[in-house]
Amino acid sequence: MSTAHSPKQNYLLAALPATEFEPLLPHLEPVHMPLGEILYESGGQLRHVYFPATSIVSLLYVLADGASAEIAVVGNEGVLGISLFMGGETTPSQAVVQSAGYGYRLEAQLLKQEFHRPRATLHVLLLRYTQALITQMAQTAVCNRRHSVEQQLCRWLLLSLDRLSSNELTMTQELIANMLGVRREGVTEAAGNLQRAGLIRYARGHIEVLDRPRLEREVCECYAVVKKEFDRLLSDHFGNPAQTAGRSPF
Repeated sequence: MSTAHSPKQNYLLAALPATEFEPLLPHLEPVHMPLGEILYESGGQLRHVYFPATSIVSLLYVLADGASAEIAVVGNEGVLGISLFMGGETTPSQAVVQSAGYGYRLEAQLLKQEFHRPRATLHVLLLRYTQALITQMAQTAVCNRRHSVEQQLCRWLLLSLDRLSSNELTMTQELIANMLGVRREGVTEAAGNLQRAGLIRYARGHIEVLDRPRLEREVCECYAVVKKEFDRLLSDHFGNPAQTAGRSPF
């Protein structure tokens, strides 16, 4: 991997004081996260937590008939595997790489040791992040029930852009449909409407956002609710985005 890669491209890791970050550093294993890779299976034993750096991971709930719907996205603002420090060893959701990149993984036992260390900043950060993630999950459930596919697609695009350093994504309509839990035809129509309006350019699984301000005006209230809660809970800890290698999601 390129020497330009750094664990501090993940905002939770970057927010740790040196006294907590440096002992973790030798144990943070860099991992490539290709598009579509499954990091966790529903009900599987969690042996690692993952800190995405340039990748985005979708948390999906998969039904018995194989249908799925996204309940949250995790990127450079967060961590995958909250069940480990919340008292459980498994998760009912599946974690699938939505946008290829890389991240860092840490053995489960090491994370639990650091989480329970007295007066640890990591403890506070992980609990605050978990509260923000729960808000995202709840708002996603409301959005999927009450808002149009076009509004859901706007929300999904904005949440993804907040976790990337560019305005481009690689994602097929089939994968988007699986994420949103809707028919592929619905995604085709919604993406076509946004493209005709000049908000995005879409071709062969490649999406480019052309007009973010207008996209923010078109999106439902759910995006702002999630963004505001992340900002309220974590912006004080994340500090100045210029101190980190990427762009702050807030």
